[in-house]
Amino acid sequence: MTVNDHIERFHGLPVFDFVEALAEAEEKGGSGAVRLPDAASAAWRIRLDYESDAMFVERWEQFLATVDTERVTAVVIGQWSPDEPDGFREPMEAIVAAAGRLPALRALFVGDITAEECEISWIQQCDITPLLTAFPRLAELVVRGASQDWDGKGGLALEPLRHEALEALRFEAGGLPGSVVRAVAGCDFPALARLEFWLGVDNYGGDATMDDLAPFLDGTRFPALRHLGLQNSEFQDDIAAAVAHAPVVARLESLDLSKGVLTDQGATALLEGQPLTHLRALDLHHHYLTEEMQQRLRQALAGVEIDLSEAGKPDDRWRYVAVAE
Repeated sequence: MTVNDHIERFHGLPVFDFVEALAEAEEKGGSGAVRLPDAASAAWRIRLDYESDAMFVERWEQFLATVDTERVTAVVIGQWSPDEPDGFREPMEAIVAAAGRLPALRALFVGDITAEECEISWIQQCDITPLLTAFPRLAELVVRGASQDWDGKGGLALEPLRHEALEALRFEAGGLPGSVVRAVAGCDFPALARLEFWLGVDNYGGDATMDDLAPFLDGTRFPALRHLGLQNSEFQDDIAAAVAHAPVVARLESLDLSKGVLTDQGATALLEGQPLTHLRALDLHHHYLTEEMQQRLRQALAGVEIDLSEAGKPDDRWRYVAVAE
């Protein structure tokens, strides 16, 4: 599986493509003809087309000048490079500089980029700590990609910090650095209810370990946490075995162990561990479970909404996570 489609909704709002609207207006005779929704009724996507003559900062400034940004609650950042992959630092600095013009911003998606535009493992990121410090009222943050630049510098990073408002945090990567996972563990997020890591593979920088994940399982951090996703991992069986006895599970409403190399070994650990019947949902899609094990899970968790779609062949010699390159 790769990321093939742009998101259509974010933070409970339909996504509106600002750049597409500009292009349609230019076709009809100028930017004055641009038709826009109410500022608070959409999640605004700002991006570049392939081989665009404009740079991202220029499009961002157009967005600020055209839309009543004081009422914008959600922003989606798409492709920020017009051709080959480029780092996010300059676009991020422009976004941070405009924080005072976005007082209502509650949700930010960085990297709504499809595989056709740029493979997830090629999306060059940077230290995204300034986004959280610049927007203290931000409730939801999604970051896709983690790669370093062409010189092997930069890459996704985070410094431990306290953020009072953040309720949902997701990192999507074909290889998530262990340093980012450890940084999240060192953060103080008293309102955080949803946390998801797409861990990925070592070939693309995914070097997190079970020790790095332990702080999220012992139940001592993030008192508001109700959904935990430890996904897209080559050691999904080990994660399942740890989750089976993790204190945090008792207060979760949903659990996501999808997209990884989960086999009967990991599923057996889940069934033999603490009860999971209190969960509303358990996502295990993209797995390598036998039909017999899938049936055991359905019977044991009859009252849980369980996703067992995208089954791989249990005896397949080559087993892959869902999202890598």
